[in-house]
Amino acid sequence: MDTNGFPAQTARTSRFTLGLPGAFTLAPDGRRSLFLRTRGPEDRTSCLWLLDDDGERLLVAPDEHGSIPAAEVIRRERSGQSAAGIVDYTTDSTMRTVAFALNGDLWVLDGDGEPKPVPTAGPAVDPRIDPTGSRIAYVTDRALRVVELADGNDRLMAEDADPETSWGLAEHVASESMGRSRGHWWSPDGTSLLAARVDRTPVQRWWIADPANPDRPPREIAYPAAGTANALVSLHAFDLKGKSVAIEWDRTGYEYLVSAGWDAHGPLISVQSRDQRVLHVLAADADTGRTRLLHEQRDPAWVEIIGGTPARTASGALVHTADEGETRRLTIDGLPVTPEGLQLRRVLEVSGESVLFEANDEPTECHLWLYDEAGLRRLSDGPGSHTGHRVDGALLLASNTESGRTFVVRRDGRPDQAVTSLQAEPMVTPRITWLSAGVREIRTALLLPSWHKPGDGPLPVLMRPYGGPAMALVMRASSWWFSTAQWYAEAGFAVVIADGRGTPGRGPAWEKTVHRDTLTAPLEDQVVALHAAAEYCPDLDLTRVGIAGWSYGGTLAAAAVLRMPEVFHAAISGAGPSDQRLYDTHWRERFLGHPDEHPEDYDRSSPITDAANLQRPLLLVHGLADDNVVAAHTLRLSAALLAAGRLHQVLPLSGATHRPTDEATVAGLMRYEIQFLKNALKVE
Repeated sequence: MDTNGFPAQTARTSRFTLGLPGAFTLAPDGRRSLFLRTRGPEDRTSCLWLLDDDGERLLVAPDEHGSIPAAEVIRRERSGQSAAGIVDYTTDSTMRTVAFALNGDLWVLDGDGEPKPVPTAGPAVDPRIDPTGSRIAYVTDRALRVVELADGNDRLMAEDADPETSWGLAEHVASESMGRSRGHWWSPDGTSLLAARVDRTPVQRWWIADPANPDRPPREIAYPAAGTANALVSLHAFDLKGKSVAIEWDRTGYEYLVSAGWDAHGPLISVQSRDQRVLHVLAADADTGRTRLLHEQRDPAWVEIIGGTPARTASGALVHTADEGETRRLTIDGLPVTPEGLQLRRVLEVSGESVLFEANDEPTECHLWLYDEAGLRRLSDGPGSHTGHRVDGALLLASNTESGRTFVVRRDGRPDQAVTSLQAEPMVTPRITWLSAGVREIRTALLLPSWHKPGDGPLPVLMRPYGGPAMALVMRASSWWFSTAQWYAEAGFAVVIADGRGTPGRGPAWEKTVHRDTLTAPLEDQVVALHAAAEYCPDLDLTRVGIAGWSYGGTLAAAAVLRMPEVFHAAISGAGPSDQRLYDTHWRERFLGHPDEHPEDYDRSSPITDAANLQRPLLLVHGLADDNVVAAHTLRLSAALLAAGRLHQVLPLSGATHRPTDEATVAGLMRYEIQFLKNALKVE
């Protein structure tokens, strides 16, 4: 297997994401679907496409000129969008009129016509068309505005003279840690808006500099680190006649606006306490601003936020969740409608009295489910990760299995219609052995060199975990991390990937094992997975074990060599949050509480505490433009190691954020890492 070109291919294809269709919208009759996709596996410009009875048709192919507004750059970084072009769009309720922003310019596409520019008061960020297709709300220069499509009338809805205040955009912790990327929402009849007001005055300021370009000034960011003040967030209802009212709730006791929306029953929001142990679901009156409590959820550790909840059915039944022992269940009007052992992952759509959602009863899979008057049924088949969209008479099913990704529209009484994926085929094909390690049955993937035969001789081991609460890696699906793991394997390693305690998909008890200690249990589980893999394949050389990870996985890797040098003999820690006090309020306090109240938990979960214990080779990697896990994490760990007289290496990535995308950086880093591991573990 020729693997020399794999790092460059990984970089050129943006980890094999270019050419994949996504952001689907189904028309109410199910006969048309909009989606975004680049025009090839190495094309970085995302375009708008239409699928109808005649097949696929390119609607808008952007010409990339001009600059992206700063607020939009931040929005894309928070949501992990790396493509250029049209990265988001919005439609009316019939899907006849489409609006999108391109480099700050607002465009509208009506029916089968040509896209037309819409004049705005300034660069447009996060435009949202109203359900009737008559007007578009957008943000420019921290102000919320609405432009009428019929006559171009552009009115100001909300603005503050204070430069620290913005309207209609999500604050840092909402988009980074709560999963709320939006800050304004239309009413179903298109005559009113909900909008968030964000005041960053109390938030501390950090400055991100570019040392490779000292002529450029540092970039100021408002970053609410653990234990410090959050932005002040309020919610307001506006009508098109100029009336506005503040939505009332106890903002001191519940400072997090977790979700907001507007359905046929009125505004629906959820708010959370600072310690995240209580979440309130509130119905709001848009005329008076008053709210009433619909549901209270409490948990001694934290209340997990589940995407798509809360919501209401057409009859007004509340769609929410309940953590019951080892199962996270879907509830409707407070009653569980999913069985024990089926873990709710995300609610996708609520239409009429039906609820479309993702759930799993096997942690390596995720399936599409529907609950309606007929009961509960699964809509996807076969091992893999499945999601989709549904309208009456049509289902769009997106499936990711070990054999690849497929996208198909299923219509009642009509042949299935596939959406083409233009994703590149990795030149490295993963060869995965699936294991369940130890009494906890830790889901584990083992990848061996394609040329290795049992008894050929000892293989050094590379652990490649993420291991944290944001995602599971050991899924029966195609992914860049499995291809990358096989690339390491072809260089002479046995690669082990394991999802231990704290990872999603195993239920609330499993996830909350890491409460107050985010390293001990996950690290123990990596050792269990390592030994299980060695028992399965005795050729694994347990005297030469490396571990490498990124973000939380980077923290786990550093802790591994610091705390268990008898097990782990080299580590690469990429962009790891080493000083837990430097990470943001909502994400870090969820697991460790307030640092003033639980300082010992922060120390226990920070590898800096163990810096003097380093005995093994350690490479620290960090992007200097990272505004999520700032480079100070790695620099503080390096300083502690240096003060303790412990040799280590530091690799700074100039201009790189938390998700490096530059082709030379991505490919060069992969080659540097593998050479480091070969040298550290004495691989010929």
